[in-house]
Amino acid sequence: MDFSLSTDDRAIQSLAHDFVRREIVPVAARHDLLASFPHAVVAKARELGLMNLGLPPEYGGCGAGALTVAAVAEELAWGCAGIAACIMLNDMVALPLLLAGTSDQQAKYFDLLRGGVAAYALTEPDAGSDAAAIGTLATRTARGYRLTGRKTWISHAPEAGFFVVFAKTDPEAGSHGISAFLVDRAFAGVSVGTPLPKMGQRASSAAELTLSDVEVPAEALLGAEGEGFTLAMNVFDRSRSMVAAFGVGVAQRALDEAVAYADTRVAFGRPIKSHEGIGFKLAEIGMRTEAARLLTQKAAWLADAGRSSTLAAAYAKTFAADTAMWAAVEAVQVFGGHGYSQDYPVEKLMRDAKLLQIYEGTNEIQRVVMARELTGGRAWQNR
Repeated sequence: MDFSLSTDDRAIQSLAHDFVRREIVPVAARHDLLASFPHAVVAKARELGLMNLGLPPEYGGCGAGALTVAAVAEELAWGCAGIAACIMLNDMVALPLLLAGTSDQQAKYFDLLRGGVAAYALTEPDAGSDAAAIGTLATRTARGYRLTGRKTWISHAPEAGFFVVFAKTDPEAGSHGISAFLVDRAFAGVSVGTPLPKMGQRASSAAELTLSDVEVPAEALLGAEGEGFTLAMNVFDRSRSMVAAFGVGVAQRALDEAVAYADTRVAFGRPIKSHEGIGFKLAEIGMRTEAARLLTQKAAWLADAGRSSTLAAAYAKTFAADTAMWAAVEAVQVFGGHGYSQDYPVEKLMRDAKLLQIYEGTNEIQRVVMARELTGGRAWQNR
């Protein structure tokens, strides 16, 4: 088991490292304060090849695997988890096209991803963790399908040029009746609401998506009818290592900020890093961050190897998100009163980290996945 990157992939990681410090860190606080989508930053990331990493080279990507995507995601999230999501979400949208798209679908929509932003539309007002309970309907018509329903908390819906939409083609079949569709924003009946106010990751927009009798052609169906739920779960098995990497990036930033502050802040005549109460916090943050990184790398490595990664991805996403939240809180404590101030970056880390425990499957649902995998006789596949 080797988590090391190739020379080319390490160059991409290094490019992301430099990009974060040059382009993201200086503007992260402003985009957070204004809750503004970082169009200029995203454009620069696109120019450098840091967007659409997973796209095949013939479509403008570099064909990066999950391990490389995770390495870049960690770097970007170190600078700002919200801006990292703005840059990396296209890679999640590309996954269902890579897994189930026809050559024509890939040619059209990969081209759109190269120049724009897309969104993954699964969550609904009454169906978050219980994805099988979605109510959006796709009714067959003479020319294709008619989609009706409402999605919510759809990341980057305000900017998206198209959506991967999950809807029920057979409402009586439960999860086996869900199908996936490629829906252009320009289709009649597609409506996007105003950006929803958020506590953290405020640079990354989210909004409701309403589908009012949207007529889509038959070729909009992604994969076969009834395979949408399986497709969504397969996407999550790969995308969760990316979200876990966001958590690692946030935790690492919390550690770096806490260490730097503890080195210069003096209390009782000496830097606070020399007090065990602070030194032990730093040690614990460092240890848990490295453990989260290794779990993330293993999940990504399994996905790249074509092996079952469901359990490993659940482990990684949950542990990394929980570690990010805990590490951010500890960093605020190291900063003391300054940590509670917006003049210092750690309060933003705490707000950004919380969302990692919620999206891409809440950490509670991840534990359900873990229990199912551990008791279903499949856990040996991850060892």
